[in-house]
Amino acid sequence: MSFLQVEEKTYVVFGLANKKSVATAIARVLVEEGAKVIHVVRSEERAIAARKLFPDSPVFLCDVEDEDNIIRVRQEIGEHVNEKEGGRIDGLVHSIAFANYSEGLTPFHGTLKKDFLQAFDISCFSFISICNHFKDLFAPDASAVTISISTTSMAAENYGYMAPIKAALNSSVCFLAKSFSSFSNVRFNAVAPSLLKTSASAGIPGYVDSYLYAEKAILRKKALKTQEAADLAAYLLSPRSSGITAQTVVVDAGMSVNYFDSEIVTAAVS
Repeated sequence: MSFLQVEEKTYVVFGLANKKSVATAIARVLVEEGAKVIHVVRSEERAIAARKLFPDSPVFLCDVEDEDNIIRVRQEIGEHVNEKEGGRIDGLVHSIAFANYSEGLTPFHGTLKKDFLQAFDISCFSFISICNHFKDLFAPDASAVTISISTTSMAAENYGYMAPIKAALNSSVCFLAKSFSSFSNVRFNAVAPSLLKTSASAGIPGYVDSYLYAEKAILRKKALKTQEAADLAAYLLSPRSSGITAQTVVVDAGMSVNYFDSEIVTAAVS
């Protein structure tokens, strides 16, 4: 038996886009540890990518912006795991985020209501909705993990309104854990990595410069790897983390304690 104890357990992973996705890295760890992974992706194009990366894993389609899609995919997955015969899922990954940066950088106070509400719906409320509709499919001691960011109070101008939305996501983890505790032992946690090199992050204006700065601020002077965030997520999904719930767990290789690194300070004031 492996340390994580996830052999033959079933996990649903929302959010794979391509080989660089956090969802991909998490699923790979789970599969390597002997777990069964079910992928849920937004489009047929992403389904093709998922099938190439995980040929032995079933793939379902769901655009979480439409709640009817969430209801439908829950029914499809319930049938797949033979819910009528007692089949259950042991965990769920929510690795979904979207923000409309098509108009480039704008001051936070100029955030458009429609953009904010759409980003909130997809990036935060979808986690609540998915967990609600999947509640009867969870094993009694299942684990749900969402992907956040290492800090929501550092006012990065290029990240803009997504930080308050991620803050709401972090808070939702606590409220879901409390709400579900009335009828189950399902756990809810968030993995909060520092800047990662993913295709999704590449769409954020000025992200490359922020990524390079983060690399300087990290204690080891090397950026966080997607695999490192994925390893933490896999641990939180496993029975080994049974005592951890309602937490946002930061994985930033020490960046948060190193903003006054002498090299950075010297470069800024010289």
